[in-house]
Amino acid sequence: MATATKPTRSSVAGATTALVLLTALNFVNYIDRYILPGVQEQIKGEFHLTDEHIGTLTFWFMIAYMATSPITGWLGDRFPRKPMIVIAALFWSGINFFTASVTSYDSLNLRHAALGIGEASFGIFAPALLSDFYPAEQRNRVLTIFNIAIPVGAALGYLVGGIVGEHYGWRHAFIVSAVPGAIIALLILFFMKEPERGASQREKAKVEKGTVLALVKNKAYLASILGYAAVTFSLGGISWWMPSFLQRIEGRTQSSAAYLMGAITVVTGLLGTITGGVIAQRWSKKTPKALYLVPAISAALAVPPALVCFFGPHNLTIPALALAVFLIFLGTGPVNAATMNAVRPEVRATAMAGQLLVIHALGDAISPRIIGAVSDRSTLNLGLGSTLITLLLASVIFFVGSRYAPPLTGDATESEAA
Repeated sequence: MATATKPTRSSVAGATTALVLLTALNFVNYIDRYILPGVQEQIKGEFHLTDEHIGTLTFWFMIAYMATSPITGWLGDRFPRKPMIVIAALFWSGINFFTASVTSYDSLNLRHAALGIGEASFGIFAPALLSDFYPAEQRNRVLTIFNIAIPVGAALGYLVGGIVGEHYGWRHAFIVSAVPGAIIALLILFFMKEPERGASQREKAKVEKGTVLALVKNKAYLASILGYAAVTFSLGGISWWMPSFLQRIEGRTQSSAAYLMGAITVVTGLLGTITGGVIAQRWSKKTPKALYLVPAISAALAVPPALVCFFGPHNLTIPALALAVFLIFLGTGPVNAATMNAVRPEVRATAMAGQLLVIHALGDAISPRIIGAVSDRSTLNLGLGSTLITLLLASVIFFVGSRYAPPLTGDATESEAA
């Protein structure tokens, strides 16, 4: 077994550059994704849609996202990821720009599906690339930083959608988001280096027959992605429908709902992501189970405030929502680190493809549509109430999965043998 080499100053600089640029692109990625919830009431009115139709928009986005994942996972384990990240970012920026020409619900569905192709590629390549720069004991910290972009980007997406949409029309909100992605893609092209595959590993990466099949037998990996899928069902449904909830149930304007969702998401999401990452980082020094226990506890604790938000008195809606979002985001960094640590470097892109496929197929690909269908037949409150069940399910899965957490120094060898 080869011993780990001491990082050089240039390798540290290269890793830092990659982390900064990929986090920035992840930020733009989530701006693009959360513009639509900010303008969906406008779209619903223009095209005369039901709530189930609105929920179906994200369904087709996720269908394309999931269909692309196996292909991009295979490519990511065999070819340089940097050029594919650049192409993906330029592609989804172009799709956003041309949203101005959308004139029907069907063309909007097609546009949203195309956006899923570009975003799926980036979501697979970036964590795998970062894991080649950083060893197992640092991945929770690094992926927590990377995932800070989720609440911040989502918050700005709400704001861009709500404010630009209200003043200039919903199509212009998508055009505004097209430029930053293209700029960051060019910065990655010229300034980011492609790391050696498995460079952070004690053993060099080597693709072996049957390794991919071993993923389905890897209990640590399965627990992380199945638990994450249940959380994604809840978070995706809440993120998608709360702007509408605040407008219909609370009687707020589109811009007011956008400000509130943006503020809650950026503040509590950011604090939750950082706090969860810090707790898991310190707890991991005592037990590798921390990467599973933090998301398990956070999902369970999020249920009571979410219940109050959906069904409680109006004066508690906003503080209850803020607390629920904070608690859900506690597990974001740790669960992604758990996934990367559960597998070997030669299959990380494939493992991320599997994660994205599962969390979206069982999570936010279906939750907005299910919530919309329930809302059409009863109330939006009851539709959102379905997210409470999946939060409890996530907690159970993570608690069970903690039994199979691999040691942070073994880099998945033991977990794949379990």
